[in-house]
Amino acid sequence: MIEPILLTAARISTYSQSSLLTNASGFFFERDERLFLVTSRHVLFSKSSKHYPDRIEIELHINAENIAESTGFSIPLYRDGKSLWRHGSDAAGVIDVAVVEIDRKALPKTAVYRAFSPRHLLSSLAQVEVGSSLLIVGFPLGFHDALHHTPVVRHAIIASSFGLRFQGEGFFLTDARTHRGSSGAPVIMRITEPLPAHGDLPWMLLGIHSSRFDVGNRDLIKDEALGLNGAWYADILLKLTERPA
Repeated sequence: MIEPILLTAARISTYSQSSLLTNASGFFFERDERLFLVTSRHVLFSKSSKHYPDRIEIELHINAENIAESTGFSIPLYRDGKSLWRHGSDAAGVIDVAVVEIDRKALPKTAVYRAFSPRHLLSSLAQVEVGSSLLIVGFPLGFHDALHHTPVVRHAIIASSFGLRFQGEGFFLTDARTHRGSSGAPVIMRITEPLPAHGDLPWMLLGIHSSRFDVGNRDLIKDEALGLNGAWYADILLKLTERPA
C-alpha cells in the first residue's frame, strides 16, 4: 500500500462537453459524512482566460490491493443552468478556492481514497511560523506516476508571515518550484504529535495552492522569476462546506 497522503490528491481534467481543456490538481475533504473535491476556483471558471468547463473528471483508484487499477469519474459543474460548485469571497474580493460535493453513492464501491477533515485544519497559529517546512501534493503539468496514478510531491517553506493576509489578500506565500497543473493542490505540514482523530493522515492542511506569484515590473531578461506562490488559507473550507440554510 502506498502512503495515504498520496491518496488525498486527485488529478483533474476539465471538459467543455467532450473537449478536453486543461489539467489541474485537487484533493478530497469530508465533513459531516459529506465528501467534497477541493481545487482552485480558476480551474472551474475563469473570465480572464475564457475558461468555462461544464464538467470535470478525476481519476480514482479502485483496488486497494493493486493501486495501478483506476477509473475515470465524471463530475458535472452545472445542473439546470445553476452552478453545482461553491466559492468564497471576502472584503478583498474573490477567493481562489472552490468545492464541489461528490455523491458518495455514485462512487465505485471499491474506490480507494483519503480525505482531509476539519480535524486537519490549524487550531493554533503558534504551531506554524515563517520558514516552516511544507509539502505540495499535486500534478505539475499533469505529470504523475502514470502506472500507479499517483501525484508527485514538491517541498516548500512558508515564505511570508503565517496568519497575516499577504498584501491584504486571504493567502500566504510559499517558496517552492511549481508549474501549471499544480493549481488546487493541498499545502500541508507534518504533525509532529498526531492524535487518533487524524487517523492515517498525520498532516495539517494549511492551504490550497493557487498560482505562482511574480512582480509586474520584473525584467524578463535580467531577472529570474521570484519562485514564490500564493496559497489560500484552508480555513475557508469550513465556510464552503457548510450545509445550505
